Amino acid sequence: MTAQPAPLPIRPPARRRQRLWAAGLALLSALALPAAAAPARVVSINLCTDQLAMMLAAPGQLVSVTRLARDPAASVMAEAARAYPANRGQAEEVYLLHPDLVLAGRYTAQPTVAMLRRLGIPVAVFEPADSFADMQADIARMGALLGREPEAAAMAGAFAARLARIRAASLPGPRPLAATWSAQGYMSGHQSLAGEILTTAGFDSLAARMGRAQGSTLPLEALVLADPDLVVTGRIGPGSSRAEAPLTHPALRALTGRRAAVEDRDWICGLPSVLDATERLGGMK
Repeated sequence: MTAQPAPLPIRPPARRRQRLWAAGLALLSALALPAAAAPARVVSINLCTDQLAMMLAAPGQLVSVTRLARDPAASVMAEAARAYPANRGQAEEVYLLHPDLVLAGRYTAQPTVAMLRRLGIPVAVFEPADSFADMQADIARMGALLGREPEAAAMAGAFAARLARIRAASLPGPRPLAATWSAQGYMSGHQSLAGEILTTAGFDSLAARMGRAQGSTLPLEALVLADPDLVVTGRIGPGSSRAEAPLTHPALRALTGRRAAVEDRDWICGLPSVLDATERLGGMK
């Protein structure tokens, strides 16, 4: 395994910088509210807000999460989610829960979000986390929304400390080349959470070397020619789809490096558990 060039410097794109500013402003606004303003009945209609809210909410404050939160293939908190009534993200059922705050994601249940807002119910929309900085901003924002600032600060502090230890451990020695490769030949860009996980684990990113900041399709032939030291894929379950067929293609036998299957739940959401996946990948250098 030969040493590789240093990874390209990553400057957050304008969209991410705007999101961080927005999160900071939301946090300042929430901190200005009196403690009594903390919501008493919170409903989450997004898998990622489900889990972050479960981690931070006070007992009895979170009254419902999505059915997907109970799926162990998608959620790292599937067992804990069984203690909460499940919803399908439909406006009617959410309204009948009488929430004073609804938590949603940017790309999920948009008609529900629009309807709930027309009904006068506050909805907080979270963007997908594209970096560790996004994750820390989301923890702070969730803590502020729920009136759980001390708990959020403790979580963010523990996350930052662990992240610093992982980064320090990944510094010595050469940096092998790694790539993510999933259904339909999709490769995450280097300006993504998956890209930052790879570099934090001590790898150079094939996406960065190819100048691909955002996710894109990488043909099988290009992957084989690049022959990275590590290819990270999702796990293939029984009854896999045609989109996952490239992950078992015989041509992959030509790869001389290692392959690692990472559960989608380990990094689909910006949760502290992504550091578990980061450490596991770091052990494959």
